[in-house]
Amino acid sequence: MPQAPGRLAYLGPAGTFSEAAAIKYAPAAQHLPYPTAAAIAHAVETGDADEGIVPIENSLEGSVPDTLDLLIHDSSLSIRAEVVVPIVQCLMVRPGQDVATVRAIHSHPQSLGQCRHYLEHRFPNAQLVAALSNAAAVQEMMAGTDAAAIGPERSALLYGAQIVERGIQDRSPNETRFVVLAAADAPPTGVDKTSICFALQDRPGALLSVLQAISGRGINIRKIESRPSKESLGAYVFLVDVEGHRASPDVAAALDEIAGLSQSGHFKVFGSYPRFQRA
Repeated sequence: MPQAPGRLAYLGPAGTFSEAAAIKYAPAAQHLPYPTAAAIAHAVETGDADEGIVPIENSLEGSVPDTLDLLIHDSSLSIRAEVVVPIVQCLMVRPGQDVATVRAIHSHPQSLGQCRHYLEHRFPNAQLVAALSNAAAVQEMMAGTDAAAIGPERSALLYGAQIVERGIQDRSPNETRFVVLAAADAPPTGVDKTSICFALQDRPGALLSVLQAISGRGINIRKIESRPSKESLGAYVFLVDVEGHRASPDVAAALDEIAGLSQSGHFKVFGSYPRFQRA
């Protein structure tokens, strides 16, 4: 894993799953809370933080659109590392509050999605209130009445909430993958991943040509998906993760070929970095 940063920005305030990811990645770093992924990227770009950590994918809810759009359109930062954190969602209320009085439930949209079926059955009439982070949701809940919040156990400990139920996510295991953003990606380790995005001309076989450029060199695709290009309806940007480092000859050749197949100005390497390894 790359050398740990001195100052690491994360999606705050304290008590979020992003903070847990930050602690897991760089326990000795100074952890700096920011309200959005865009603010985290800006902090790294301006030198207020050495690196930033943002959620990119959840095993239940899929990709995090804000992070993907940041990487595609709004930031020149590179992915330097990835961290996977187990997610255990807790329902919490103000101390002594009767759960039967809950009329609104605060949480981050990803967490609300991860607990969708639980909420439909347990609180079918409650208003779901989106917050910038799980910790912010707990703070908002504690300042109000007739409300509950969903978030990590640490947020209840930090802000004085009472946990009513643990593990309310719809399925387990529930995991979120975080990526570390920095000015440069990581050197080769031998167990790496490279992330890219590209747009293609609207013609039959365009995507197949890209897949053949990868598979024809014996490179394994770990993930492929698409996002709207924001240019016109029906225009998409493809995002692909492949095994290997961009400095290796096979991956470098594949990337060169994909760049040639892409629409002009619509090819980007997010970075190469060590793949997450389960113990």
